[in-house]
Amino acid sequence: MSAPQPPAIEIRGLCTQFDDVVIHRDIDLDIEAGQMLGLVGGSGSGKTTLLREIVGLLAPNRGTVRLFGESVLDADPERRRMLRRRFGMLFQQGALFSALSVFDNIAFPLRELHTLDEGMIADLVLLKLGMVELEARHARLMPAELSGGMVKRVALARALSLEPELLVLDEPTAGLDPDRSENFVNLLKMLQKELGFTVVMVTHDPETLAGLATRLAVLADQRLIACGTAAEVAAVDHPFIHNFFSSGRAAAAIRQGGG
Repeated sequence: MSAPQPPAIEIRGLCTQFDDVVIHRDIDLDIEAGQMLGLVGGSGSGKTTLLREIVGLLAPNRGTVRLFGESVLDADPERRRMLRRRFGMLFQQGALFSALSVFDNIAFPLRELHTLDEGMIADLVLLKLGMVELEARHARLMPAELSGGMVKRVALARALSLEPELLVLDEPTAGLDPDRSENFVNLLKMLQKELGFTVVMVTHDPETLAGLATRLAVLADQRLIACGTAAEVAAVDHPFIHNFFSSGRAAAAIRQGGG
């Protein structure tokens, strides 16, 4: 009988403090492989900080964060590089390299491997462009020539370039109009269904939550105050949760988000 697989993300006793300001206090959270978790909370609740701690861009003051059973921060440099190949991150504004073309932005993580020739990299870049429903002709464009929706798609293609098991999204639909936001959510949902990667995302948008998240985690009062389906979270008696689910838009998350 095979041993059970560890969670994709395992957080225990996480505490974060900047000078005298406590951001997180004793946070425990498991995210199982294949889940799509929406992380919500008020301004300053530490959502993006937690994302950065998950991928090892920031170290908590105390506690542990493990990806696939291993610590990103405590692993030796080679293990850390191997772990980082197993996740992709989509930043809020896309964070494309402004001096590089679309092609070179997507190729960047592939070239960092130092194991692929340029012919294979070109094939992979075109494959990833197709996955996000862009065409080969878009590869020669510069970031300044892209619409907001195209920036998100190129950033997603780059995040998927190494075929990650975990995708970390910070406000994936921020700055998009409703139609482009819906299209992007549908694209992400389709890709997750096809590829089976785990998703953890920060978003303020109820439609994005309704379209993507199978579970919600709520940060408030420096703690994780709720985690579960949208219906389970909505039943928790807390002022932030009452306010968040008081709108008709957020109520859709209860109906569509597994609740």
